[in-house]
Amino acid sequence: MISISKLLCELDAEGDGLRYDAAADSSKPQITERKQRRPVVVWNATRRCNLYCAHCYAAAETEPAPGEFTTAEAKAFLEQLADYGVPVVLFSGGEPLVRDDLIELVAHAADLGLRPVLSTNGTLLTRERAIALQDAGLQYAGISVDGLPERNDEFRGKDGAFDAAVRGIEACLDVGLKTGLRYTITEANAPDLEGVVDLLADVGVDRFCFYHLDYGGRGAEIVDADLTPEAKRDAVRRLCDLTLEYHDRGEEIETLLVGNYVDAAFLVRYARERFGPGKAATVYEHLVRNGGDPTGERIADVDYEGNVHPTQFWQGYSLGNVRDRPFGEIWDDETNPLLAALRNREERLTGRCADCRYQSICRGASRLRALTATGDLFGPDPQCYLREDEISGDGSVVGEFAD
Repeated sequence: MISISKLLCELDAEGDGLRYDAAADSSKPQITERKQRRPVVVWNATRRCNLYCAHCYAAAETEPAPGEFTTAEAKAFLEQLADYGVPVVLFSGGEPLVRDDLIELVAHAADLGLRPVLSTNGTLLTRERAIALQDAGLQYAGISVDGLPERNDEFRGKDGAFDAAVRGIEACLDVGLKTGLRYTITEANAPDLEGVVDLLADVGVDRFCFYHLDYGGRGAEIVDADLTPEAKRDAVRRLCDLTLEYHDRGEEIETLLVGNYVDAAFLVRYARERFGPGKAATVYEHLVRNGGDPTGERIADVDYEGNVHPTQFWQGYSLGNVRDRPFGEIWDDETNPLLAALRNREERLTGRCADCRYQSICRGASRLRALTATGDLFGPDPQCYLREDEISGDGSVVGEFAD
């Protein structure tokens, strides 16, 4: 994740230590006091979902799938994560709220010292469920809304999904559970960007996570719905502008970009353009600490059957199964060729990524998008929107900070 509000507006957040080793400089209570040494783990607790979204990376279905963890297996898996020192477990799906034991599992995670958070479509959230989840130890609920009502409902395959998600957001906010919006940008809903932010801000949401489309699950079937690189650049600029507008009005809204680390390079250039070389240098320093695309290192995924993946979007490749070996052993095993390659990708990147002056803060962005679009794991990410004259140079970004 790349925090626009942190980098451009110096807005403190609970993830400052986790992302930037900046806990000491933050006024907010921290998830961790230091940059993560273990991955955040996304757990697809079920494949079942009450919706059928066009971009679902997990290819969720409306009917139950065989092979899901029992309650006992799920608790044992959470114990593996705690033993390994995982800082955060994100309960995802499918739709995790269809699991009858979700509250019990959230409580178990919290008791183990894990930070439990939730990714949900929000339509099944009621005030009573929000209270129960909060009492169990849930720290955050990320609720997906992909456009204004008509576009969101079409995208999610169900009339009324938007209104139900907003009710879920309101239920969480009503009981004081930290809540954020998750929004995946596509060609269809890009015009709704400002409208969604404004509408949900009026409801009271103060955290917005904007996801780029990654080409996994059903997302690989709608590659043509992705924005062109030029339109993607425009959308990111609009979000930066919107963040500054809210900040100038005195509204502390945390905005984050997820899934395309070319955004890091763009933010350095945006900061130079808007605020000058000193600000650009500070932004760059934070992004170096952040470390670029985290796939296979600072993010991991475990699916409903126990298969471990380099990221939640890369469901087509398993590094191993936690029913056979503990998660920590699988994650530390660099005899796996994909895991080893992802962790040493800089020496393998080809094309414009190999010579890019922003490689230290981007690291080639999405290897999954590159593989899906070109067949080359280390080819350029097709959604890099920087121009050739912007990426060329001597391998540094010194020119960004010159007067």
